[in-house]
Amino acid sequence: MSVIVPARNEAATIATAVRSVLDTSYGPFELLVVDDRSSDRTAAIVESLPPDPRLRLVRGEELPEGWYGKPWACFQGYRHARGDLLLFTDADTIHQPALLGHAVGALEQQNAALVTVSPTQRCVTFWERLVMPQIWLLLALRYHPQTVNRARRASDVIANGQFILTSRTAYEIAGTHAAVRHEVAEDLALAQTYLAKGLKLHFAFAERLMETRMYQGLAHLIEGWSKNIYLGGRRSFPDEPLRRALVPVMLVLAMLFWLAPPAVLIVATVDPVLRQVAPAALAAVGLSALFWMLICYGMRIPVLYGLGYPMGAFMALFIILKSTWRGGRRVEWRGRVYTDKSVSGKEKRER
Repeated sequence: MSVIVPARNEAATIATAVRSVLDTSYGPFELLVVDDRSSDRTAAIVESLPPDPRLRLVRGEELPEGWYGKPWACFQGYRHARGDLLLFTDADTIHQPALLGHAVGALEQQNAALVTVSPTQRCVTFWERLVMPQIWLLLALRYHPQTVNRARRASDVIANGQFILTSRTAYEIAGTHAAVRHEVAEDLALAQTYLAKGLKLHFAFAERLMETRMYQGLAHLIEGWSKNIYLGGRRSFPDEPLRRALVPVMLVLAMLFWLAPPAVLIVATVDPVLRQVAPAALAAVGLSALFWMLICYGMRIPVLYGLGYPMGAFMALFIILKSTWRGGRRVEWRGRVYTDKSVSGKEKRER
């Protein structure tokens, strides 16, 4: 097996991720860290780790026109990999020793071409604990393992780029990451490519075997989700133009659903008409708070953060509007700026 970790400016997490993979109880395997031209100490940190014959650092090449950074890093890892099985996993993940063995077992038992998992999402800061549940719930409702594993339509499948295990043969049949080189949500697009090629996917929960902290603080969270949520939402309906066009409306309405009752309560303090429905709004706020406290409990977030759900929904609404306004005209991530032209292969610039 070859474990491939695309890494761009991951100095804060790369050592932990590498150690967790090297501690696996599964073997034999090799671990390739693809340094995607980082401007921080990512590569130096990998080189400073205790020597291990299983670990290799791959110096990434310049980003070609027409590619986003992560698909390019994954593709380079594939070109250097020797294994018949390929695992693409992120530099901000932590693997338990049993994870790889369970994943390989699922690949074989389910006769799948691709196995992907949903790990525990670790939320540390105030805004992570308020916003991540809002967006993670949308994804959980949209994609459940039972739906994905029985999918016949492209709109029903997804892969989590934090953990994608596949055979080399299936990966090449699907066209590798080159087939999704122009996609922001390359994991989602890759899953749809597998389905189109008649390759079976298997999606499972793995909260006890893996964890990740996607974003560190509010600025990072806004940058990450504003990159993904609009373009990924539209990509999730590749063959349904009407639903694809309505993605921003659906996302906004999802947030307004949670914001409407507290908004009514606030306005009712000065509006006699709305004062009549204030008791119903208060009951809705109470039930909503209880619901989000349960969600927080399930995500291992202190339950009192559920009381702050209106702030989380408001910030998620801001991210959705920001992502929709940007669309594909300007995508920013890890110090790179992409435009429509850069994705089409005509223009690219880095900062």
